[in-house]
Amino acid sequence: MPTFVALLRGINVGKAKRIPMANLRTLLAAMGYTDVATLLNSGNAVFHASGGRSAKHAQDISAAIAAQLKLEVPVVVKSVKELASIIAENPIEAQTDDYPRLLVAFVQDAKSLSAIRAIEPLVIAPEKFAVGRNVAYLFCAKGILESKAAAALLGKAGRIATSRNLATILKLAALANASS
Repeated sequence: MPTFVALLRGINVGKAKRIPMANLRTLLAAMGYTDVATLLNSGNAVFHASGGRSAKHAQDISAAIAAQLKLEVPVVVKSVKELASIIAENPIEAQTDDYPRLLVAFVQDAKSLSAIRAIEPLVIAPEKFAVGRNVAYLFCAKGILESKAAAALLGKAGRIATSRNLATILKLAALANASS
């Protein structure tokens, strides 16, 4: 059975859009997904599905959250294979200590990546920015809180995306591979 990773945008940040991970696991299980596991408190879930496309799972999960939890939450879903490609295609070299400062911006539709390119003028060396086939990568050398490009990516310019740091992505990949 295929394994997928769901990434919810903008939940459990501050007091708005709160979704306990136990509730998310219950919701996904009620949708028919199996072996549901969550990572951290920021809307990361791994699940098995009998089939279907990533985009369809994203739509279904977002609709279920709206219907059952009364929250509008953008959701990006990637298969474990897609996640592995995203990790392998990362063009920005980083040491393990730098993984928390390397953001990966996920979009459901690769066409949406063109909007993320708008942050490029905000990237100041030694920051690095690259757009891949399915995601954008941003390395914030001085830290995410010090980066104007990261503020734009995590804010209005990145509204169409959800971002995770490389350390979290690698933990999600490990969780997904362990459940495969």
